[in-house]
Amino acid sequence: MALPWMESIPVWGETTSSSAEPQSEAPLRFGVMFAGNGFHRDHFWAKGEGADMEIGQVLEPLDPYKDKLLFIRGLYNAEALKGNIHSSQTGNLLSGAPLSSGGEIRSGTSIDQVLAQQYGHDTKVPSLVLGCEKSNPSVHKNYSMLYSSHISWSSPTTPTPLELYPALAFDRLFQDGAKREEKSVLDAILGDAQDLRRNISQADRRKLDEYLDSVRDVEQRIDRAGKRGEMQGWKPPLAKPNIARPADGIPQDIAEHMKLMCDIMVLGFQTDATRVCTLKLNNDHSSLRFSNLGIDYMIHHLLSHQESEDWLKVNQFFFQQLAYVAKRLSETQEGERTTLDNTMIMFCSSMLAGSQHDATKLPVVILGGGGGKLKTGRTLDYLDQPNRKMCSLYLSLMDKFGIHKDEFGDSNERLADI
Repeated sequence: MALPWMESIPVWGETTSSSAEPQSEAPLRFGVMFAGNGFHRDHFWAKGEGADMEIGQVLEPLDPYKDKLLFIRGLYNAEALKGNIHSSQTGNLLSGAPLSSGGEIRSGTSIDQVLAQQYGHDTKVPSLVLGCEKSNPSVHKNYSMLYSSHISWSSPTTPTPLELYPALAFDRLFQDGAKREEKSVLDAILGDAQDLRRNISQADRRKLDEYLDSVRDVEQRIDRAGKRGEMQGWKPPLAKPNIARPADGIPQDIAEHMKLMCDIMVLGFQTDATRVCTLKLNNDHSSLRFSNLGIDYMIHHLLSHQESEDWLKVNQFFFQQLAYVAKRLSETQEGERTTLDNTMIMFCSSMLAGSQHDATKLPVVILGGGGGKLKTGRTLDYLDQPNRKMCSLYLSLMDKFGIHKDEFGDSNERLADI
């Protein structure tokens, strides 16, 4: 099992011959979090800078992290304005590539997978692609709904498989072929952890203990997941499910499912088991219901056509997931920075407002300092700028990972001020 960054242990290929030499630098991580169908058009906004930044109600969960926030307005993908709504607005969100219609599947390699292929080779898992709603294989208005179900693409014809099961995502990070039911991860490495503990600093001992406790907590919650009475994604005709809980264990409570996936993203980054993680909280054209919010009368997609208080609650619920990830990452120190300081998490959607299906101004929020390479606590507006392409943003972000491309998707220039 990989360990979090520790001041006592040289890592990531560095060796130190004396205490006077600089400590190892923690690696840079990249995360994408996605919620389909956009947000409340009147309450998704931000203005100002730093502690004086004002944010709309949709973003209220991020209020404690305004100094770590980069709010970007006015970007778009030209190819997403062609074809239909939903599918053709989502399948190229992270690539800017043209999409094939007629049920054929063709998009472009997404930014997360470009990073994974060139930057993720030093980790156990080059990229972790998680989801909380299963893929939709149907066709909508001449475009495959797989485009609405996948934002991560390993190649133009290969949507990256989604891991929906928290237990399997957890096992991918920490298991090496042993059967999970035979022994927990912590039980398997307990002796090695005790040996390590004797040779590290007091601060690192506390960090190790906190980290192992968090892994145990996730293990126990995965074991308990799926025992609740409400079914995810549809309203059951029975008061209780009439089938046994699936052995592989997708949690039946959407709030628990999302929280577990957020925890797994955090653990992946904390342990350096992966440096690239994409978490799709729901599909575009989503059929999720939110009984946890007292909103189970309408699926997510139809709710997005309203500008109601319930729609605002759902929007805030999604950003609570980002705030939770930020909190967890900010609690872990990596030298003078936190894990959040060494991470960039981009939260995005396929359209600004579901009531208008507006993909001309995409909602984009980035949290984290990018290892000191990203100036945060700012709002940037490109709506009236000549270059406002999403792929220009991706070129700028890839530069910060040492991946310098002449072009990506529909852009051959960087985005100013990133």
